[in-house]
Amino acid sequence: MTVTDDTKLGPITVSDEVAEALRAGGPVVALESSGIPHGFPYPDNRRVALDVEKAVRAAGAIPARVGILDGRLVVGMSEEEVERLAADPDVPKVSTRDLGPVLAGGGLGAPTVSATLVVARSLGIRVFSTAGIGGVHYGAQQTFDISADLFEFGRTPIAVVCAGAKSVLDPALTLEYLETLGVPVVGYRCDDFPAYYSVSSGQRNPRRLDDLREISAAIRAHWEAGNANAFVVTHPINEADAIPAEEIRSLIQDKLVEAERAGVRGPDLTPLHPQGGVGRDQGTHRGRQPLGAHLHHRPGR
Repeated sequence: MTVTDDTKLGPITVSDEVAEALRAGGPVVALESSGIPHGFPYPDNRRVALDVEKAVRAAGAIPARVGILDGRLVVGMSEEEVERLAADPDVPKVSTRDLGPVLAGGGLGAPTVSATLVVARSLGIRVFSTAGIGGVHYGAQQTFDISADLFEFGRTPIAVVCAGAKSVLDPALTLEYLETLGVPVVGYRCDDFPAYYSVSSGQRNPRRLDDLREISAAIRAHWEAGNANAFVVTHPINEADAIPAEEIRSLIQDKLVEAERAGVRGPDLTPLHPQGGVGRDQGTHRGRQPLGAHLHHRPGR
């Protein structure tokens, strides 16, 4: 393992594989880890996490999964380290605001999208892939419930590859907020903005591009023009694995009513996200990790 001290976050343990790829300017794809302890039950969560990393490798890139172990940031987690997060459902989710307290506490932590982007920015990783991003919650006009993911998108120059926003979120308001932040959203071979388990959220992607070389060129041009924020690339779940959008919307509205009655808000809403089964969850990842790996050649250089 390589310990990198020259970051604003302090010492970070980086796997030798990731460190060598970064030194050589090779393809590296950052991955978050909050879905490991807070996704499917053990051992399915471990298997899905490792399958995602295999998909990145199969596409020719190095996976850089970010976790917190014993109060230390680790980038490029080993199978044994993934096992530690997978086997303990009490590992806390770590958003941007939580990094300091959890690191100082000396225990385990599972960084979310936003916290992972903080680490990726510190190390100069330019591609990140996840199944679903955070966004603007329904009713945010009253609650101001907006994911920290979007704030980090506004200040991190990274290509974000995803299957749209999580299904519990308001896709129209999420796209509106991304526009306010100046973050481009481009659909790769898809017209509609996906909704995690659904091929379409009912909203259109602002742009569509069908050639990865065009997308890479657009990302590079975005940054060369002086922008220092993210570039979101969406690609939906495979249709065979998807849940129809109408079914999801009805289920989500029922869940939101339950949450309102129970006083559940903010990050605590995420566990209410409908579970589509391990096959469907893997379906949200298929295509995104390889797409992220291909995009690395090389948007930021």
